[in-house]
Amino acid sequence: MTIAIIGGGVIGLAIGWRLAQRGAAVTIFERATAGQGSSNAAAGMLAAACETEPGEAALGALNRASLALWPDFAAELEAASGIGVGLRREGTLLVALNRDDAAKLRHDMAFQKSQGIALEWLTPAEAREREPYLAPGLAGAVFSPGDIQVDNRRVVAALVEAFLRAGGVLHDHAPIERIETAQGRVCGVATPDGMHPADTVVLAAGAWSGAFDLPIASPPVQPVKGQMLAVRMDAAAPLLRHVVWAPRAYLVPRADGRLIVGATVEERGFDTRITAGGLYALLDGAWRALPGIEELPVIETWVGFRPGSRDDAPILGPSALPGLQFATGHHRNGILLTPVTADAMAATILSGQADARIAGFGADRFDRLRSAA
Repeated sequence: MTIAIIGGGVIGLAIGWRLAQRGAAVTIFERATAGQGSSNAAAGMLAAACETEPGEAALGALNRASLALWPDFAAELEAASGIGVGLRREGTLLVALNRDDAAKLRHDMAFQKSQGIALEWLTPAEAREREPYLAPGLAGAVFSPGDIQVDNRRVVAALVEAFLRAGGVLHDHAPIERIETAQGRVCGVATPDGMHPADTVVLAAGAWSGAFDLPIASPPVQPVKGQMLAVRMDAAAPLLRHVVWAPRAYLVPRADGRLIVGATVEERGFDTRITAGGLYALLDGAWRALPGIEELPVIETWVGFRPGSRDDAPILGPSALPGLQFATGHHRNGILLTPVTADAMAATILSGQADARIAGFGADRFDRLRSAA
């Protein structure tokens, strides 16, 4: 079986790796450089527990299923690539800065615990015992011990290496001009270099997935802009050790001393500008939770584009066009959902039947929503 994957982010790379491991002939076509889009811009939080929200029960279950896969996935990826991915297990702290924040955290915590998620309410003193440099006026915090993190940029590098070692072929700077069809089904992709035949095409182009001219409805994916920044801590005496969610920013410490602060949520198309307002909002939100951040040097700012779908859930599995598979629309959960997406999509492609784990996330759900409306 020959498979062409459009998109060299973590989703496309992980699917390609799993398929190549199983003997398929897989080629990935990336419009720019593999892993340098939203996969590079992410923060690497695997926060399936604390991000579970009312109204997203199915997505929450998929997120937690993927989180459970991550430790073994990371170990296998490190062994296959020789590159460490920086998996850390300190857990996540969600901090409340005032009574309203605390009331919201308690409300969300009640729902999350009803889903079987282990969480712990911390008093301000208990929170500061875990993280002494948090703001002294905290109103409380929630500790989520099951949430972990990885260094997403190292994950990207590891996936590229593992995919190539498994026999996959990667073409950077190879934009897809069109998806070719013949006799009512997909037969390959066309790049500026010519036609590349394929039995199956996987559309995993992230925020760019909705831009292809298809004989069926394109996946309803739009870019959701996120501005982010990083500051430098003393790696030997870091200001922060846990991932911290504050009301207006999140903070993700890395072992090398980087502290990532994110992220704005903006519907501005593919606007790559870093704005004063965006950076101010992030720094102000971070400072209110961690005042000592004001002394740290800013070392990087960047923009990423989340692939947002209409319901903020991924679009996975067979499309209405035979031979075309969708693996896109992961919004803010692309890194988190990488293992389950890769496993389920590989199983779907090789068996010809949608894997049960992704059965509810097909593109046809949007047709059902329109019918219900």
